[in-house]
Amino acid sequence: MRVIPVLDLLNGVVVRAVAGDRGRYQPLVSRITSATDAVTVAQDLVAAFGLRQFYLADLDAILRQRPNLQVYRDLAQAGCDVLIDAGLTTKADAAPLLAAGAGSLVVGLETWLDPQSLHEIVREYSSRLVFSLDLRAGQPLCSGTSWPSAPFQIAEQVVEAGITRMIVLDLAQVGTSNGVSTRALCRQLRRDFPHLELITGGGVRSAADLEDLANDQVDGVLIASALHNGQLSMADLMRFR
Repeated sequence: MRVIPVLDLLNGVVVRAVAGDRGRYQPLVSRITSATDAVTVAQDLVAAFGLRQFYLADLDAILRQRPNLQVYRDLAQAGCDVLIDAGLTTKADAAPLLAAGAGSLVVGLETWLDPQSLHEIVREYSSRLVFSLDLRAGQPLCSGTSWPSAPFQIAEQVVEAGITRMIVLDLAQVGTSNGVSTRALCRQLRRDFPHLELITGGGVRSAADLEDLANDQVDGVLIASALHNGQLSMADLMRFR
């Protein structure tokens, strides 16, 4: 199981995300780094934990359609493999992000309007896409009205469209250290779609949480606060490589 550090980018700097309340996000304060620029934060995380794959939530792109393309280029040049959520809404959004150095692109339920148009972007970029099943307190966080009302039904539709990698993320849990609320859904997805690459996160507190997720056969876990707060050590992470 891979541990994937999260970089939440807002107003061009890395911020501390808490419970999806984006209006209250503040610049990162961390035991690992004194920086708030994405490249230095990433480099300091590499130095501390040896992790080179990152998940970047570009909130400037998601909220304002202003992707931080230069940050993507700089991270790629620094040797980071980055999954980037830049608020994709159409297939046309993908090419400039990939050209700027995105390793993979996140198609987020929060911004992608309908399941029908998913087939088109999958045909073009299937190996570079990760679908994010975005939830808030267990409920789908949808931008359009064409999606089913139940998370598992949404997952069924996107797998049918050809998605092979999926993030299951409850924004209400992010940065709270309240534990991961998506485990039951992940177990259901693993049972019904055994070949799906499955990533989750939000609320990780300790190595015990990582152990539980590994036992659930999750392939990757997104973490930010537990790394920056010192709740997880290098020794903790070495058990899951």
